[in-house]
Amino acid sequence: MWRLPFLLLSVALLAGCGTMADPREWFGGDAGPEPAELKSFEATVRPERLWSVNVGDGSPRFNRLVAAVGDERLYTVDLEGVLQARSRESGALVWKVETRLPASAGPGLGEGLLLVGTAEGEVAAFDSEKGEARWRRQLSGQVLSVPAVSQGVVVVHTEDGRIYGLDAENGEQLWLYNQGTPVLTLHGASSPVISGGTVFCGLAGGKLVALSLETGALEWEGHVTVPAGGSELERMVDVDADPLVYSGTVYAAAYQGHVAAVGEGSGKVFWKRKLSVYNNMAVNWQQLAISDANGWLWSLDPDSGAARWRVKDLEYRQLSPPALLGDYVAVGDFEGYLHWFSAGDGAPAARVKISGSPIVAPPVVVDEVLYVLATDGTLAALRLPVRE
Repeated sequence: MWRLPFLLLSVALLAGCGTMADPREWFGGDAGPEPAELKSFEATVRPERLWSVNVGDGSPRFNRLVAAVGDERLYTVDLEGVLQARSRESGALVWKVETRLPASAGPGLGEGLLLVGTAEGEVAAFDSEKGEARWRRQLSGQVLSVPAVSQGVVVVHTEDGRIYGLDAENGEQLWLYNQGTPVLTLHGASSPVISGGTVFCGLAGGKLVALSLETGALEWEGHVTVPAGGSELERMVDVDADPLVYSGTVYAAAYQGHVAAVGEGSGKVFWKRKLSVYNNMAVNWQQLAISDANGWLWSLDPDSGAARWRVKDLEYRQLSPPALLGDYVAVGDFEGYLHWFSAGDGAPAARVKISGSPIVAPPVVVDEVLYVLATDGTLAALRLPVRE
């Protein structure tokens, strides 16, 4: 289990400036809450594993090393910078490139590019067809979020609070938005999300911003949560979850703060609900699925924020972001299990062992197939459950 000794926490506070590790690391060991033991239940569905391969080691510290899914291929990059393209249908290797980059986030996918962020503050672009290198750009801080690209602009959010707009052709800087960071932050950053001509991104300190994709100019900003408390630790309310844009609404969440729904064009707050969240969320017309910092799984009404149901059985099991598949919600945990629950009432439906390592990357659902990546490099494809 991941740990962050109290002594190191004290040193970070006394140092006055720094980035805290992911809150997963604060739980476990002799000093933290014990993860809930898994309960037996009668499975009502049987997920079908289509294939499983190994794509190289990841790390719980870098939960934005993800599987990016395109039309016929999916792409991954491991800690050593090995970039791979595989068949979505079979998992077969299409090509592999050893970039030798210390990858920390990505790949981002779009407009024929694969975008990889590094622990040394670089972003590198590769051709998605053959893996050929296009360009590299040195930025001001670690890249812990997945870069995005649209309309010829690559958008990158660095750990020090800066958001860059780069030319997709050559990596030249087009614009820069500089928010800065509080004294103490989580080890992570919200990935920028592009919708139309606007970039949405969460920031340390509880803010959500909307920027012009063309110029980087601020269109609006709002507080998902306002920092409060007498210590820097209490005031740490980072928006590390990626913004979720759906049907004219942007959903955002803050650690030690709130989940909020705001208007995509105006930034007007539709509702807020007190929840501590650092993981990505999932949404459809029926529900907003959330795994919170305690390991509780929630289903909220996307229009009001009212709770439809919640599951406490996985408390402190360091849950992954959830995924929605038809009538089910799927979520991974620190032991490599993928848990399936009924989307209607939260009843347990199935449990599948993916690997012996944590699942921290967001599972991806495309064309009724779920792709899940564990930190030991196990990448598996599962079909929607079939009722027994």
